[in-house]
Amino acid sequence: QVQLQESGPGLVKPSQTLSFTCTVSGGSITTNSYYWSWIRQPPGKGLEWIGYISYSGSTVYNPSLKSRTSISRDTSKNQFTLQLSSVTPEDTAVYYCARDALYGGSWYSKSWGQGTQVTVSS
Repeated sequence: QVQLQESGPGLVKPSQTLSFTCTVSGGSITTNSYYWSWIRQPPGKGLEWIGYISYSGSTVYNPSLKSRTSISRDTSKNQFTLQLSSVTPEDTAVYYCARDALYGGSWYSKSWGQGTQVTVSS
């Protein structure tokens, strides 16, 4: 039932900040035990987890990106956001939002947005 939809900037220049919004319907981002993640996939590469904001509002970031990453939420709009600063062409990727949960000691992302393509180029 849960649906997620990303919006992103599409095309940005190096050194700028990327801002994304994930709009969630069919479920609340404050529902216990769910974690709301951002994930990306550069062309020709695998998925890279960026970070999450939990149902309680706590955040955890991939250490490789932490210094440039900020995830926040607006519970009144049932949305969560991603900001990624100081971008370079290596940040070109399809960006996804997802709902994560922990099952049997492992994390799963079973609900995904459709993804939004972002290209960083001058």
